[in-house]
Amino acid sequence: MIKKEKGIIFGIVIILIVLAIVGIFLLKGNGVTEEEAKCIAEKSVLYVSKTCGHCATQKQILGDYLKYFNIIDCIDEKDKCISAGIVGVPTWIINGKKYEGVRQMNELKKLAGC
Repeated sequence: MIKKEKGIIFGIVIILIVLAIVGIFLLKGNGVTEEEAKCIAEKSVLYVSKTCGHCATQKQILGDYLKYFNIIDCIDEKDKCISAGIVGVPTWIINGKKYEGVRQMNELKKLAGC
């Protein structure tokens, strides 16, 4: 019985490790080039809040390309968020259109036309 439990625990640990590795891969650039990331950044604004967990996830997805993006924190710059009609974060404005929620890089690339 103990060997069976150890085997189950070992299997769960292996699955968690594999999921973590896959998650890290998916959250780091998603296969877009630096030039594509710059193109997306030129055509977009990301509205976030420093207290928002989904916003933190979005920033992780941007990964090393985060520095190229215009990011407005709705806690620090509330007036900008109000004037842009932001009611929830994260929210992207890409080519003048609003997209709410976390987006993967490949999706952002398509939305921006990059």
